[in-house]
Amino acid sequence: MSVEQALIERSGHKCELCGSTENVQVLSVDPSDGTAEQSVFACETCRNQITEVSPMDTNHWRCLNDSMWSPVTAVQVVAYRMLDRLRAEGWPQDLLDMMYLEDDVLEWAKAGIAQEEEISNTVDSNGTLLKEGDDVTLIKDLVVKGANFTAKRGTTVKGIRMSDNPLHVEGKVNGTQIVLVAAYLKKL
Repeated sequence: MSVEQALIERSGHKCELCGSTENVQVLSVDPSDGTAEQSVFACETCRNQITEVSPMDTNHWRCLNDSMWSPVTAVQVVAYRMLDRLRAEGWPQDLLDMMYLEDDVLEWAKAGIAQEEEISNTVDSNGTLLKEGDDVTLIKDLVVKGANFTAKRGTTVKGIRMSDNPLHVEGKVNGTQIVLVAAYLKKL
C-alpha cells in the first residue's frame, strides 16, 4: 500500500489537522523517512502555512485545539510546531502548556523547530545572538502604536520570543505584548 493510500485510510480522506476535505495531500514531517508514520494528510491551506508559502492565518490554526490530541504521532508533532510558531498570540501557549508528548516525540518536534531557527539569526544592537527567553533592555525610546504609550530607553523586557522575522522579537512592555525591533535592543 502506498503512503498516500495509507494516509487516506488513516484520515478518512480529510486533513488530519483541520478536517478539510479539499485539496488534501501527503506532507512529510521532517526529519522524515517518507513513511506514512512520519507524514500527515494535510489540506492546501495547512500545507502552505506550514511551509510558509502563504501568510499565517492564526484563526485557521484554532483547529489545533482538537488535532493536538490525535493519537497519530506525526499529527502531534505538526501541532506542537505550529503552536510553538504561533505562541505569541497567547492561546497557542496555553495549548502548548496542556500538551503532553512522549520524550521521543518531543525530540522529533523540537528537531524540526531547531532546523527552522538555524535558518535565520536574530541579533541585538551589538551583534549578540538573541534566543527565545533572553532578557533584553531597550536602547532607544520606542513609541508603541495602538497602545498609546512610549517604551522608555532602559526598560527591561524579560523572556523575549522570536518572531517569524529575524529583525523582530516579541516581548511584554507595561503588560502589553508588542513586537520590538532587535536593532534597538541590548541583551542583558
